[in-house]
Amino acid sequence: MNFRILPQDPLCKARSGIISTLRGEISTPVFMPIGTYGTVKAVHMCELAVDINAKVILGNAYHLYLKPGLDVLKSAGGLHKFIGWKRHMLTDSGGYQLYSLAHNRKIKDDGVTFQSHIDGSSHFISPEISVDIQRTIGADFIMAFDECTPYPCEYNYAEKSMHLTHKWLSRFKSRFLETSHVYDYPQTYIPIVQGSTYPELRKASAAYIAEQDAEANAIGGLSVGEPHEMMYEMTDIVCNILPVDKPRYLMGVGTPINILESVALGIDMFDCVIPTRNARHGLLYTPDGVINIKNEKWKFDNRPINDPPMSFIDNYCSRSYLRHLVLMSEFQAAQIASINNLVFYSWLMDQIRLHLQAGDFMEWKKIMTEKLSQRL
Repeated sequence: MNFRILPQDPLCKARSGIISTLRGEISTPVFMPIGTYGTVKAVHMCELAVDINAKVILGNAYHLYLKPGLDVLKSAGGLHKFIGWKRHMLTDSGGYQLYSLAHNRKIKDDGVTFQSHIDGSSHFISPEISVDIQRTIGADFIMAFDECTPYPCEYNYAEKSMHLTHKWLSRFKSRFLETSHVYDYPQTYIPIVQGSTYPELRKASAAYIAEQDAEANAIGGLSVGEPHEMMYEMTDIVCNILPVDKPRYLMGVGTPINILESVALGIDMFDCVIPTRNARHGLLYTPDGVINIKNEKWKFDNRPINDPPMSFIDNYCSRSYLRHLVLMSEFQAAQIASINNLVFYSWLMDQIRLHLQAGDFMEWKKIMTEKLSQRL
């Protein structure tokens, strides 16, 4: 994997760039839609590729390991072939899921024992097993096995968890280097900075991760309930330490405003369930602000969702019609709203890159932040 930084706005730490692999190029900053079970909810693969133009989508190793199972994925030739996706994929190792299922797991130095949320069966994942799982799934980018701490979190627990994440990373890295990819393309592993909301822990973890000299680095354990300003503070601290010439991935973030602020701090890669999850509840993102399509004010509004149109959806679906579909809980409502939001996120990333290269990102960011802060 290569990462090339392009000309950028000199007034902040934001940068645009290109990640190159044997599979192709990814322009950064980039937003990666979430496809936990091998599918982005309510969105077809052709829409992801053509209308949304997604360059990377995410799968979750924890969930895919449970269903459909590694035997099914291996028989298909890996997750790419199983779902018919020819572009890049990233798999999260499952650390966040094990955090969110805290009542069903036990963490020890050797790994995590957990009960399946599907049938209650018992499973064990270690750093080594996590590598093996993600080798079999076959994503282009695979995440190191870590522990994601909750918020709030006591300092002693956060420190202990950080050191455990570092120990697991050492084992994960060793297993990764002593094994080979299962399919006909290489994989890149990405280590994760932890440390909760404690600056000294974040600094220590970022320094340790930087020493690993990985091809990309991630920041985890944020966007778990802490105030946004605290998230930005931790992100800024870590970005000041992680290598400038490697992509930085802020996991689980976020809203359009979160993305704008984090790009200014030096983040290159994002993922989040917000655009599709909020879409299923009738919350739409547009360049002019946020729409709650359930509101009465849209009942007789026959304009397209975006005016002027941003995608093919705007050519046939009015706000009034989408409101009707949402209120009737029609399946097509989730499809239309999800495509709209992911098209907007794709547009937002395109605009970020354009303004970074034009040198007026900070000025444009201020205007967009004001627009995206308002409900239409």
